[in-house]
Amino acid sequence: MLIHQIEGNAYQRFLMNQTNFDTALAEKYKHQAKLAVKDSYSFDFLEMSENYGEREMELQLIRNIRTFLMEMGTDFAFIGNQHKLKVGTEEFYIDILLYHRRLKSLIAIELKTTKFKPEYAGKLQFYLTALNETEKTEDENPAIGIIICKEKERTTVEYALKDMNSPMGVATYSLKEELPNSMKNLLPTTEEIAKSLEKLMK
Repeated sequence: MLIHQIEGNAYQRFLMNQTNFDTALAEKYKHQAKLAVKDSYSFDFLEMSENYGEREMELQLIRNIRTFLMEMGTDFAFIGNQHKLKVGTEEFYIDILLYHRRLKSLIAIELKTTKFKPEYAGKLQFYLTALNETEKTEDENPAIGIIICKEKERTTVEYALKDMNSPMGVATYSLKEELPNSMKNLLPTTEEIAKSLEKLMK
């Protein structure tokens, strides 16, 4: 696990994270909370279709739950996906719900396969309020939210989180880098490479 975190530049990704924890969390939880949220996550273990959507990414993360939790960091425990929140007569669903043992907080994760939009933060604040009102126990701390999106404009994120009352962070994700389809035909296939090696060995 340590090698995985070092190779993935985990330290740098913790230092750069964008959150509103300085204003939304009690002083004694700020440091630990910042260590729990990265600026970017590497999902290179996922096998996605070319035109994947949020639901496909969610299911792939659940299928690879052990690797996903390792990438999130230590002390995270999986509670469920499409976690139902009942507010009045309406039902809402959180993409992935985790629990952080040291923070003693529910962690709501919203997955977005698009660039960050300010309205994502408003939706997540609603989910966190509902979690605190309906599911948080007396000995737990307020729920924390993480929006994981394809890309973000750092200034937009800063403005979106500035006046939010609920603690949340915005991160990006990356998938395994592959050659564009237009370039794949320019390279030999594995069979062609094997045949060439056989000829050289003869």
